Amino acid sequence: MDTKELLKKVRKIEIKTRRLSNHIFGGEYHSTFKGRGMTFSEVRQYQYGDDVRNIDWNVTARYNEPHIKIFEEERELTMMLMVDVSGSEWFGTDEQFKNEVITEIAATLAFSATQNNDKIGLILFTDGVELYIPPKKGRFHVLRIIRELLEFKPKSKKTDITNALKFLSGVMKKRAIVFMLSDFIAHDYQQTLKIVANKHDLTGIRVYDKHEESIPNLGIVQMRDEETNEYMLVNTASKKIRTDYSKYYNERVNYYKDSFTKSGAGTIDCRLDESYVTKLLGYFKHRA
Repeated sequence: MDTKELLKKVRKIEIKTRRLSNHIFGGEYHSTFKGRGMTFSEVRQYQYGDDVRNIDWNVTARYNEPHIKIFEEERELTMMLMVDVSGSEWFGTDEQFKNEVITEIAATLAFSATQNNDKIGLILFTDGVELYIPPKKGRFHVLRIIRELLEFKPKSKKTDITNALKFLSGVMKKRAIVFMLSDFIAHDYQQTLKIVANKHDLTGIRVYDKHEESIPNLGIVQMRDEETNEYMLVNTASKKIRTDYSKYYNERVNYYKDSFTKSGAGTIDCRLDESYVTKLLGYFKHRA
């Protein structure tokens, strides 16, 4: 897409997702992800309703009237967005592709973090790490992340979640809030996930299309694997083929849920024809 069209798309996403983060998610995000603790800010005169446990007795004795200590939350949190940009994300049968919804969710989370003065970083991955943007603060940094999500062209179409998680461990030495956005049609990442979730506050956001869950009976159909680019003729009239596909798909979904649950990480399932706003809000409220 040309620069004018790109800027138009970035602006459209900014308007929509900033409104969500300002009016809906900002407070919920702050309540869910607490800072490292409380730090002393100042001393002021006691006012009716103040917590008497915060009275500074030394200052009170000096001025012969009660004073209390004021504390502020010490935030300085870092959010890392890990986004799957493999071939399977370019799928959608309704109004949007999976990668378009993923971009909106990522932007909403990023603006929520910015509203709370937190840093935001980005990892785009396939079967390798395609792009890494180190964490920074500010609106212009978030807009850069949105631009990359919209126009980045990955070198590979395959998926390797383990590789992405190992890269995260290598670049993030301190604890971070991590959101991994993918369809999670992958396997063999449970052990690495457990190690990462033990160090970071990790949440998996599975974005999927309802038509991925099963194959309808349409006779013989030519299909393409988005990750291998391989074309094949599939007899969808065959009950065995439809059953085998459903089994394969459900195994991947169950592996994802089981892996995140056993690791103590959170999960959010967002179907393309459902509101991701409702799903995110419900998750934040449940955790707060």
